[in-house]
Order: sequence, then structure tokens, then C-alpha cells
Amino acid sequence: MKKQGGFTLIELVVVIVILGILAVTAAPKFLNLQDDAKKSALQGLKGAMDGAAGIVYGKAAVEGKDSVTTSTPLNNSNITVIYGYPTATSAGIGASVTGLTSDWTAYPDTSTSPASFVATFSSSSITSASGVTGTNCYVKYEQATSAAAASTSVEDSGC
Repeated sequence: MKKQGGFTLIELVVVIVILGILAVTAAPKFLNLQDDAKKSALQGLKGAMDGAAGIVYGKAAVEGKDSVTTSTPLNNSNITVIYGYPTATSAGIGASVTGLTSDWTAYPDTSTSPASFVATFSSSSITSASGVTGTNCYVKYEQATSAAAASTSVEDSGC
């Protein structure tokens, strides 16, 4: 007669305990993926805004509008510029980045100096720039001034 081989109950319990310990130690690394995805999406939006501002500046420089001190539209375009960079409005950076005003919740913030434009993930409950900045999870575009080029920054401590 053949001897049957197999695992004892104690061996199975030990394996289950080891798998449980591994799951408890590894789970936190995988549970935070949504926050990382949000932060990465904000970095992607920042890159899109920086790229669009650079392209618009190049076009403005070709048209000789890289030193205008008031909001001026580019030729054959609905994009307004100041000092060659898009203004911090829906007609400036909002028109420069495809989908910025439709796929994101975005508002101009005139309470800052220089003027800025803030954007965060789509939300029907946010209705102002202060609502966007209150999330601590947004991208901020600062309009160019006579002393500085336009700049973009990310606040992701609330993501």
C-alpha cells in the first residue's frame, strides 16, 4: 500500500500566518496609490502649463509681443499675453492648455500679486479660486511681470 503524502494542519496554519504577516506589512504600500496618482496628475498638468507657456512665449516673441505691458491677444489666436507669456485668465493660460478649463476646476486668482490661475481636479462643489487653494491639491500658474517670467508650481500636501 502506498503512503499518502500531504501537508499537515500545522504546516497549513504556519503558511497562512506567514502570508498574513506579509500582507499586513505590504498592504500600506499599495493602499496609497490613489494619492500618488493624484500627485502625478498634478505634475503632468504643471508640465502641460509650462510647455504651453513656453510655446506661447515663442509665438509672442516672433510677433514682437514679448514686452507688451498690458493684456494683448496674439495674432490669429484667442490667447492673451502679457510680457510674452499667457495671462493668468481663461483667455490666457486657460486657452493655451487644451482641456484646462473643461477637464479641471480652474479659476483666475486676482487676490495674489502677480495674478495667478489655479486648477485642481474636477469638482462641482468648488466655485472659486479660494475653493481651489483650500484643497491644498492644485497647480498654480503665476502671470509674468516686468521683473520675472511666468512660473508654475504644485501644492500637493492635501492630495
